[in-house]
Amino acid sequence: MIGGRRAEPADRKHGHGHGHGHGVSPSSDRRLLGGALALIVAYMAGEVTIGVIAGSLALITDAAHMMTDAFAIALALVAMRIAARPPRAGFTYGLRRAEILSAQLNGLTLILLTVYFLYEGVRRLVDPHDVEGQFVFWTALAGIAVNVAATMLISRADRRSLNVEGAFQHILNDLFAFIATAVAGLVVWTTGFNRADAIASLVVASLMLKAGYGLLRDAGRVLMEAAPAGLDPSELGTRLAARPCVEEVHDLHVWEVSSGYPALSAHVLVDTKGDCHAVRRDLQELLRDAYGITHSTLEVDHVDDPSGGGHGHCDDPHGPRHVVGSGEPHEHAGGAPCDH
Repeated sequence: MIGGRRAEPADRKHGHGHGHGHGVSPSSDRRLLGGALALIVAYMAGEVTIGVIAGSLALITDAAHMMTDAFAIALALVAMRIAARPPRAGFTYGLRRAEILSAQLNGLTLILLTVYFLYEGVRRLVDPHDVEGQFVFWTALAGIAVNVAATMLISRADRRSLNVEGAFQHILNDLFAFIATAVAGLVVWTTGFNRADAIASLVVASLMLKAGYGLLRDAGRVLMEAAPAGLDPSELGTRLAARPCVEEVHDLHVWEVSSGYPALSAHVLVDTKGDCHAVRRDLQELLRDAYGITHSTLEVDHVDDPSGGGHGHCDDPHGPRHVVGSGEPHEHAGGAPCDH
């Protein structure tokens, strides 16, 4: 059994939403995230001061978001170190899911901040405050430059990790937020329309809500041991059952131990003429090449094996049976024909 980061399935390599960071080492990931963290902390200190002086909710919103960015990256770095620890005692998979818990916490902080800034933004729409638009505009432009640099750094890390993706979503949303804040500052500066600042903060809050929900959803799928996104277990089971010599596949389970670490188990019934070992190798090769699943546990028995065949071994079978109807004879790896 081989554990590690997911190799993209052969039929899903293109168009994958997190197709960055192939071949990036964990130490490189930590350096990239550390560089982004240094940029954000240095800028955030100045932004808080200017936001208070300018009386800009949008700037203060951005500063608070940047504080969560810093927290998200620091949390990601800690989670990466914890997840790298080898399996021990009762943690047979190690602590890989520390990264998933980190992603969930990042998503939750985005949601909580959204609630506050929606409330504050609506309040300032009703009762607008004086805002120094010129300060807001120039500070936001500087923030755009800092966030572009930080975004580029983290985009080079392995974003197949939900942990890294959580930090990336924080930074990316902050970049969008600074663009909205710069537009608001320019409007206030040139027209005196102070409500533009509150409108910008509401735009930022909506972006934070979208990113936070996405992180909570994806991390929740892993914690609930759902199939990896984009993988249909029914299609997978049917494809396994259609392989030479395979009569039936049942008790099929596919899940993610952590982001980028899919695992699978199944019970496979083989034709009486089939070679169980050859069938197992064939199925594992299919799982590896077509689905990127390199950690699989397959129980393979002959269909008439009284010790393991049929359904007698399954006191509580899970999921559907995958059976392919009769067809043309197939050749198995051992060379003898197998009739489906």
